[in-house]
Formats: sequence, structure tokens, C-alpha cells
Amino acid sequence: MRILLIEDDWMIGEAVRDHVGASGHAIDWMRKIGDAQAAAASVDYGLILLDLQLPDGTGIDFLRRLRAKGTTTPVIILTARDQISDRIEGLNAGADDYLVKPFNLGELEARIMAVARRYSANPRPVIRIADIEIDRPQHKLAVAGEVVVLTSREWAVLDLLTARPGAIVPKDRIEEALYAFGSEIESNTVEVYVSRLRKKIGRDRIKTARGIGYTLAEA
Repeated sequence: MRILLIEDDWMIGEAVRDHVGASGHAIDWMRKIGDAQAAAASVDYGLILLDLQLPDGTGIDFLRRLRAKGTTTPVIILTARDQISDRIEGLNAGADDYLVKPFNLGELEARIMAVARRYSANPRPVIRIADIEIDRPQHKLAVAGEVVVLTSREWAVLDLLTARPGAIVPKDRIEEALYAFGSEIESNTVEVYVSRLRKKIGRDRIKTARGIGYTLAEA
């Protein structure tokens, strides 16, 4: 999943970026509202992690503008403001969850997956397709009962395909999920990772919709 992190604290930003990135997500880290607005306008993010106190504005104003435009991207607020009134204001502005600093990175990952499931057509944390079992929150995969180890980018591709089994995932959507800003993208990158996944879960499991994208076969 491609995630936008809006956080001006270097220590927190680096910790969140590294942890969330290691879980198989591509993450763009912005430290100002202006940069975040430009990023949100150009990329179809799967989720936004939003601090409230930023150098050039407030996260609440950013969120209200986002919702006023009709953008439904899920948002989790990350803030030191722990008053009930602050939580109410954030949720009423359109946030999907509210996490108070300091927070545990494991809890943040669990909340990211919980919010993503609510927006997914497949809300089950554990997905079974034929002899494949995928535990999305724990990043565990088994094929015919055998544990299969995936890299973080292989997980990023599989996560998109399992969100809606049987639905076609466009190639450019997979590219966005694989790479954050500044990462080098080669013309055959998606094909490379799809090929690696096929070797691990079965060549016939992932179907190609020529010129469009890929789909995870349900049977």
C-alpha cells in the first residue's frame, strides 16, 4: 500500500517511515502541509498518517480540505494532543482513527491494517484461496501448508492482489504501491515482482490482463 506520512518531527518520522516501510508499504514522508497537499493531489494513496501541529498549518485544516474535495482516503491522526475534545474534533473532521503520541509502532501497524480492511472489499484478516492462506496483518503466507517467505515488495504486490481477489489491479497502481518518491522505477519492475510471486505461490495463481494489470485467481 502507498502511504502518505505528514510529520515534522524527525525522530518520529524516521521511526514510522522505517517501521511501516519494513512491513511492505511504500511511504512518502512530508514535513509541511504544502508539500503534503501537492503529494495527495498527484498520488492515489491508500492511507494517510497525519500529525496535527505542522510548520505551515494544522492537520485538522488539511483534513477538512481533503474531505471537502470528496477525497475518501482513510486518515489516521498521530498527535500528542490527548484531550477528548481533540479526539472528537479530529474524528468529526473526517479522521478514521486517532493515535496519541508516544505510541507503539506495532500498534500503529495494527491500526493501519484495521483501517485498510474497513475500506477493502475483503475485510477478513486471514484470506484463504484454494490451498493458499494469507495472514495480512501478520505478513504470513502458506501454500499447501508450507510457509513461504516474501520480501517487503513482494508483500506489497500480494497485498494489493488480495484486497479484492478476482478483481484486476492496474499495473500503474502496483507501481505506486512499490515505490515512494525518489525511488528508481524501471520499465519491467512490476513484471519482475509478479514473476517472483508466481514462482512462490504458483504460476497459475496470478492472471495477466494484457495491457491492463493483474488479478489473483479465486480458484
